[in-house]
Parts: sequence; C-alpha cells; structure tokens
Amino acid sequence: MSNIKNRKYTIIGIVVILFLILWIQLFNLQIIDISLKISSDNNSQRKIVMYPSRGLIYDRNGSLLVSNEAAYDLMLVPRNMKEFDTISLCEDLNISIENFYERLISSREYSKYRPSLFYKQITATQYAILQEHMYKYYGFFVQKRTLRRYKKGIAAHVLGDVGEVSLETLKSDTYYSGGDYVGKSGVEKYYEKTLRGEKGVQVYLVDVFGNIKDSYMNGRYDTLAKSGQNITLTIDAELQKYGEYLMQNKIGSIVAIEPASGEILSLVSSPSYDPQLLVGRSRGYNYDSLINQNTKPLINRAISSTYPPGSIFKLAVSIVGLDENVLKPYTYYPCDISTVGCHNHPPVTGVEQAIQYSCNPYFYYAFKALVQRGLEKSIFRDSRIGLELWKEKTKSLGFDRAYDIGIPGVNKGQIPGADFYDKLYGKHRWAFSTIYSLGIGQGELLISPLQMANFCVIIANRGFYYNPHIVKKIDNSPIKGTNTQKIFTPFDKKHFEVVANGMDKVVNEEFGTGYFARIKDIRVCGKTGTAENPHGEDHSIFVAFAPKDHPKIAVAVYVENAGFGSVWAAPIARLMIEYYIKGEVSDLHLEKRITEKDFINIQQKDAE
Repeated sequence: MSNIKNRKYTIIGIVVILFLILWIQLFNLQIIDISLKISSDNNSQRKIVMYPSRGLIYDRNGSLLVSNEAAYDLMLVPRNMKEFDTISLCEDLNISIENFYERLISSREYSKYRPSLFYKQITATQYAILQEHMYKYYGFFVQKRTLRRYKKGIAAHVLGDVGEVSLETLKSDTYYSGGDYVGKSGVEKYYEKTLRGEKGVQVYLVDVFGNIKDSYMNGRYDTLAKSGQNITLTIDAELQKYGEYLMQNKIGSIVAIEPASGEILSLVSSPSYDPQLLVGRSRGYNYDSLINQNTKPLINRAISSTYPPGSIFKLAVSIVGLDENVLKPYTYYPCDISTVGCHNHPPVTGVEQAIQYSCNPYFYYAFKALVQRGLEKSIFRDSRIGLELWKEKTKSLGFDRAYDIGIPGVNKGQIPGADFYDKLYGKHRWAFSTIYSLGIGQGELLISPLQMANFCVIIANRGFYYNPHIVKKIDNSPIKGTNTQKIFTPFDKKHFEVVANGMDKVVNEEFGTGYFARIKDIRVCGKTGTAENPHGEDHSIFVAFAPKDHPKIAVAVYVENAGFGSVWAAPIARLMIEYYIKGEVSDLHLEKRITEKDFINIQQKDAE
C-alpha cells in the first residue's frame, strides 16, 4: 500500500516539475527573451517612420530661403533577408559588392530584428530604378524623408546646415534614432525643435516576401507626422546677397541692424560658401574641403571673431568721458604727437572735432583723465580704481556680452579690467602708461562686428537699443519678449547728440576721415577705424547709421588686412546703406572698385 502511495507522489512530483519547466520556458520566451516575438512581428508587421516636413525659412519680405525636397533611404531588417541577386542591388545603388557586405555587417551589428539604415539619400533616378526590383530584395524597404534645399545660395552662416545626428545627441535626446538628421549650425541648430516637427509612424501587415498587404489593426497604432513650424527671418535677402557680393575675395564681415527694432538686416561673413554644399551624400566631402581651407569659410566672423576696434572705440571713450565730466563738448587737448602718433589735421576745438579728425592724442588725454582720477596717492592704485569705473560704464554700451540673437556661436568679446592686468603684469605693477592704447581702441580690447553694429544702433537711437535678433516670426506669430523691450543705457541723451554730430562731421564735412561714405541725398553719420595688425596689413573698419534723424539702418564693416578704414570699409558701408534705403546704388564705379579688389589672393601671394 505504501509503495502505491509513494508511486503516486512520485508521479505527481514529476508532473509538477514538468509543468514548472514548461511554465518557466514559456515565461522566458514570452517575457524575458522577446527575440522570437520581435522576429515574428518583423515577419508580419512593418513599422515605417513618417518623417515630418521640416519648417520652411523665409526672409523678412516673404522670400523663400530654405525649402524641402523628397529623399529616400533604403532600410533593412537583416532577419528577413533571403537569398537574392546581390549584384542587381549593387548595380541599382551603384556600389561595389565589398561595400554591400560592409553595409550588411553594420546593419546586423545594429540589430538583426529591427530596421536600420542601409543606404541613405537615394536619388530620384535611383529610386525609380529600385522600385521596379524591390519585390526581389527580401528584407529591404524604402523609407521617405526630406532634405533641405537652400534656394538662393546665400546666408550660409545665418541659415546653418542639417546633418546626421551624432552619437552624443542620440544618447542625450530620445527623440532621435540612428540616421536621423538634426540642425548642426545657424538657425537650423538654434531652432531645431521648432523646425523639426514630430515624427509619426504607420504599421503595416506584410507577407512572407516582405510586400505590404494592409494596414495593421485598421491603423489603430498609427500616428500622424506633424510638420515643423515655419520661420521668418529679419534678414533682407537682397541686402544680404549684395553684401556678400561686395565682400567677395575679402576676409571680414558686414552687420546691418534696423535701429527701430533691433532686427538684423544683414549678417555677412566672408569668405562664405553655398549652403547647398552641405546637403546630400557629398556633405562629408564638402565639409572636409571647407574646414581645410586656410581662409576658414566655416567661421562666422560677424559674431564669433573679435578684433581690436581701432578708432571707432573713440566714440565710446567720448560718451563715457562726457558722462564722467572729464570731457565737456568744447574740451581742448593739443594734438601732441609726442604722446601718440597722429595725422595732419586742423586744431581740435572739442569732442565733435576730435571725432571728425580722429585725433589720437586727444583721446589719449581723455582716457588718461578717465583712468587717473587722483583718488589715490599711488599711481597704481589710482589707475586700478579708474580703470574699473571706466570698464563698468563701457560695458553698459553693449560690450563684453554675448547677445542671444537666434544663432549659436556669439562671442562676448573682452573689455579688460584691473584683474586682467593684475594677471598680465602683476598687482600694483601697471598704470595708465601701461594701458593707454585702450583709449584709441588698441591693446587688449576685443569686440565683435555684431557688437560694433549694435553700439552704432545705440548712438543712432541716442541711448537705447533692442536685443539684436535674427528671427522675426514663427509661423504667423511675431517674436515677443526681450526682443521687443527697449534697453536703456545709463547715459544722458545729450552725450549721444554730441557724438552723433561728430560722426556727421566725419562723413559730411571737410577733413572728415569718412568722406567715401558720403551719399548725396542721405545724411550718413559714421566713424572710420584702422586697427593695427602685428601679423600684416592693418584692418579696415567703419561704423555708420543713416539717415541722421529717424535712422533706418546701422552698419559695421570689418575688412581684415585691407589698410585704412576710410579707403575700403567706409565705401562698402556707403553702398550697403544706399542699396537698402534706395534699392539701388548711384556710383557704379565705386561698386566696381570694391568688387574687383581681391585681398585674399594678394595676401597668399605675399605669403609665398
């Protein structure tokens, strides 16, 4: 009897053990090991990502700058592959058999069960050929997406470019998958989330040959792609194009801003390039070619490069000096060339004439009065206090800050203070005599062309500005917030009137250094600058606004290694102002002189 009971328990135990083994195996297959489920799903279903159309980009007048065009990627699910004519596929794609197997290995390493990018950006011609043969390429399917089309070939540094997403971005942002595209620079990068839209997905049933048969579950799991938002820039495309035309074969930049709004009308960095070069399969090759050029065309010199401002900085010294009462409108200083070099000009009778003639000794003495206040017996401590006071007032004119304009890479520049010189020379080991060149815009000052243009805006507005910005509208909604708020400087309006009058004299009166910026029926106010360059020819600089009353445009021009500001930068500014206000230029001979001048090849020949 006991043996029968023992057998009964043994049989029950065996059954329980078998049941547990079976249950564990089922649990493992269905919950832990999902490879069979994935394989099954991939055999019967296909999820196709629906990429949204990227937002379009327009200029301020509604001219289309960036659009989209159809592109196709060949996708592969390695698990679904069967024997097929690989030579035929290689011929359709125009790749070698070796390249085919390299791509196949890469896809298998990514996943045997999930779709991966096999061949990106198939041309329309290749797509037409491929479609005829797709039925025999098991495991492959085509996925549609869009590529950017840069319509006018201008404003590369403003618009930016779109490229394949990096590994770092994939790790930090779950929105993206391998092979996706993302803004890499310019507006495309800064407004990536606005422009990219939202992906959708469509799930289909497929047969054993990989052919789509029907929508899965009547589209229950489908989602629609949402197109990106359109962006309207503040840029005037025609002015931008003209500025790039004037700056051909030159290194430098032009920045033009509308004083009444802070909207950037033109942002030229030269040399530039056609933004269409960074689209498509040739993007990598073209990018390498651009980055290896010795003129560095990928650098946005208008916002990223900083330079000594030269004599245009005398305008800032004038405003701070007037505010600190170390200058009066009719303060006299002699043109004493024993202090600092100067050029021949009539006697200076006040601040306006000092600006008109760009008198170096005058601003040497003005800066000395700002720095050496007599607040301390020690000349070192006294200079330290004076320099800090000067620095804080100067920064309030928009220097030493990186403006949030709507594209990345803005440089804050440098207004050196006491701590800077303590590190450079040692504490109590420097005084005015060490740093006097700051008063004429040399030394350790570093200012970007964007900052120069915005400083000119402040003078044009007699003491205030709006945050300079590059985007006007998103879809049909105007940009609001900080871009529409006036930013006031702490200076009295009357000080800006004195400086504006001096700038008027620079262009429109005898012995003014900016004669070449004169326009017959437009009152231009400007200031020339020539920044010393220890490595070659000096840099040519000019800032201006016009008309003097109710100004419509402020502009800064910086031409590297071009010599005097009056000779090259001033006429470029004049042409930009006239073209914007009138829609044409009156002096075609001047335009020809500017456009035919080649500073880049001259410098390269000199270097050889």
